[in-house]
Amino acid sequence: MPASQSRARARDRNNVLNRAEFLSLNQPPKGTQEPRSSGRKASGPSTQPPPSSDGARERRQSQQLPEDDCMQLNPSFKGIAFNSLLAIDICMSKRLGVCAGRAASWASARSMVKLIGITGHGIPWIGGTILCLVRSSTLAGQEVLMNLLLALLLDIMTVAGVQKLIKRRGPYETSPGLLDYLTMDIYAFPAGHASRAAMVSKFFLSHLVLAVPLRVLLVLWAFCVGLSRVMIGRHHITDVISGFIIGYFQFRLVELVWMSSNTCQMLISAW
Repeated sequence: MPASQSRARARDRNNVLNRAEFLSLNQPPKGTQEPRSSGRKASGPSTQPPPSSDGARERRQSQQLPEDDCMQLNPSFKGIAFNSLLAIDICMSKRLGVCAGRAASWASARSMVKLIGITGHGIPWIGGTILCLVRSSTLAGQEVLMNLLLALLLDIMTVAGVQKLIKRRGPYETSPGLLDYLTMDIYAFPAGHASRAAMVSKFFLSHLVLAVPLRVLLVLWAFCVGLSRVMIGRHHITDVISGFIIGYFQFRLVELVWMSSNTCQMLISAW
């Protein structure tokens, strides 16, 4: 044993790699063990969480998102045209809202513009029609007034239903008034004042004998009522145009279901 140990020491002394200048060759480079161990730890099964149903659901949703994004980023021609017209409508409506607030350019004329809009409100028209119906003494007058009352009630219900369905806001943040809440005229589309003005003006032009200047003034009144609603920032331009169209079709519907004089007298006697 002592002889073998002495021979081993002599062999180590004669080995060139055991010299001080070559010791670095026998040692592994620093930092090589840690990455391997960390890599083994990262790749080990213990660090991976078990797959869950939520993760699978998120992966399925992420696979579906690119299709939806492509549909939004590549709209059809109809979608582009609709969005362009909508942007033009909002821009022009905001420009015409010169009486929308106290700081607007025509803020001093806001009271007068609101007064023009009130002339197309449903409450004054229904109250005035009932008052005239009570004081009317002719069968023809009662027939016309009863059908006008039917048209006004139809207008309020139609506008309230469509507004509740669409729920479009106006171009400006303006709160509805008390009379608007009474007639359920809360949202912007369609414009109830415009539909009522169009329906009433067409009704009078068809059933009353008026001179030409009065006919022109009646048409101008309906136009000014619709314009006033845009100027105070309550409706968009398309809301007013849609209101005019709805008012015309309401008049056509009342003409189709026109109540005769006998029916009107029966309703008045029952009332």
